[in-house]
Amino acid sequence: AMDEVFGSDYAKSLASDLVVGALGGRTAMEALDGGAAPRDVWEELCEAMDVPEHRRYAHRDRRRTAP
Repeated sequence: AMDEVFGSDYAKSLASDLVVGALGGRTAMEALDGGAAPRDVWEELCEAMDVPEHRRYAHRDRRRTAP
């Protein structure tokens, strides 16, 4: 999902460099390593980056309609 929304290189940078207050002042990778639920991390990262709701789960919609 991160690669689809942010692009591969930028997604890697965000996951390891962006400190998100709602994740306890941790990066996404630190939060995941600390046991946070991936969906919660994704939601907080999207909030921090102002990702519109309709783009957050677009990859799931495509899987459902794929033959």
